[in-house]
Amino acid sequence: RQSKDAADNFGLLRRRGVLTSGLSLALFSSGKAALAESDAMPPPPEGLAVATFAGGCFWCMEPPFDKTLGVIATVSGYCGGKEQSPTYRTVSAGQTGHAEALQVLYDPAKVSYGQLLDIFWHQINPTQRNRQFCDSGHQYRSAIFYETDEEKRAAEESLTTYSKLGVFKGPIVTEISRAGPFWPAEEYHQDYYLKNSALYKYYRYRCGRDAYLDKIWGTSNYQEAPAPWAIQG
Repeated sequence: RQSKDAADNFGLLRRRGVLTSGLSLALFSSGKAALAESDAMPPPPEGLAVATFAGGCFWCMEPPFDKTLGVIATVSGYCGGKEQSPTYRTVSAGQTGHAEALQVLYDPAKVSYGQLLDIFWHQINPTQRNRQFCDSGHQYRSAIFYETDEEKRAAEESLTTYSKLGVFKGPIVTEISRAGPFWPAEEYHQDYYLKNSALYKYYRYRCGRDAYLDKIWGTSNYQEAPAPWAIQG
């Protein structure tokens, strides 16, 4: 049975739009104090894990992970900076050192970290330094924020694999760094592609993300893209 604190945590983040409808109260461990508006995300519950990626605009990173079996929830937010309680205004102005990022809560029994890395590589242009498509600045860098040494090795091996493929037509400059606190973004950013579908599609089209993914993979739909081993040779 979940504690009142856990329920308070859930209610607070639900009101902030941080949690998706598929995320259960189990996200918050029993007895954890209620989160303040400025708090970072807590650790995942036992049996689940989180993966954190930066791929430019976090609106565009949510859909492919949300569609993946074994992914329980995604949260748009900020990672990789030193300032406490960053906001969209300060991050987008490049004042905090954070990147727009996505935290993925998933069940390792149903989807592996390696599979999530593959999804990540299929959403970005890793040859762009301090930008992604039409968004420029250090806050829009591509990055993999690892939690453990095992994740670090997996990320580095994955980067090496995709570098050898040569599919991106240039050196990969994606950052691989240890994850620090992950700060959820404001409510209106969560599930933006669902809440503001027309504006999201217009932005994504004008920014050139899908045109690039179509050119590299033959599709902007990750599920239809070829697996890395199918490209070699």
